[in-house]
Amino acid sequence: MKKLVTLLMIAGVFTFTSVKSFAQGDEDAFADSSVVTEAEVAEEPVAVEEVAPAAPVEEEAEVEQSFHQVVKEQFIDGGPTFMGIVLLCLILGLAVAIERIIHLNLATTNIKKLLANVESALASGGIEAAKEVCRNTRGPVASIFVQGMMRMSEGIEMVEKSIISYGSVEMGKLEKGMVWISLFISLAPMLGFMGTVIGMIDAFDAIAAAGDVSPSLVADGIKVALLTTVGGLIVAVILQLFYNYLISKIDSLVNSMEDASISVVDILVKHNLSK
Repeated sequence: MKKLVTLLMIAGVFTFTSVKSFAQGDEDAFADSSVVTEAEVAEEPVAVEEVAPAAPVEEEAEVEQSFHQVVKEQFIDGGPTFMGIVLLCLILGLAVAIERIIHLNLATTNIKKLLANVESALASGGIEAAKEVCRNTRGPVASIFVQGMMRMSEGIEMVEKSIISYGSVEMGKLEKGMVWISLFISLAPMLGFMGTVIGMIDAFDAIAAAGDVSPSLVADGIKVALLTTVGGLIVAVILQLFYNYLISKIDSLVNSMEDASISVVDILVKHNLSK
């Protein structure tokens, strides 16, 4: 009986304790839920209207003029009269120089190969075969060989004289047109200086007409006057480069002609003695 009462008392205590704990847990959960709700309300961001930033003002980029446009403007500022004449000198000078360059390159001959072919032709077919080889070869060296071989029947001395004489003729052909390039080299700066002098005279006339020495008036007049000189000097420098190249090319061809002439005379002497 005592045991039964004791068990009932223990069961009642446990039941009361569990009920109390459950009730306290509900209160704590309710409190936690209220705190969470308040925290969520507090943390909820307030919608603020964003003001769009003002678009940056794009700076206008300065457009750089091309080299062609700058040259065109300077040419117009210098005046079409003298600048046009200077430009004409440049065009004509370049035309002659390019024609000479093409001619000299075509006149270049492989001398070692030509001498070998001439010697082989002399050994196999005689003078006529050697002449035919030279006639089929382009350039002044082959032409000199032909002229020398045509005098072979008159002796070696006549061959040498013929080669020397015809060598002078071929040298004159190589130098043909060089005088015109030299003329344009001298003429372009002189025309530029003439344009400068005339421009200065016009500037002083403008000063006299205005009755006052204005810095802008004087500066503009001097600038226009000096542009023709600059144009003439530029043309002279360009043509001078071509002229020096052509002179060096002609000197090289003349030296090769002289060396080849000596070699062909030796070959002809050797062939004449072998008969």
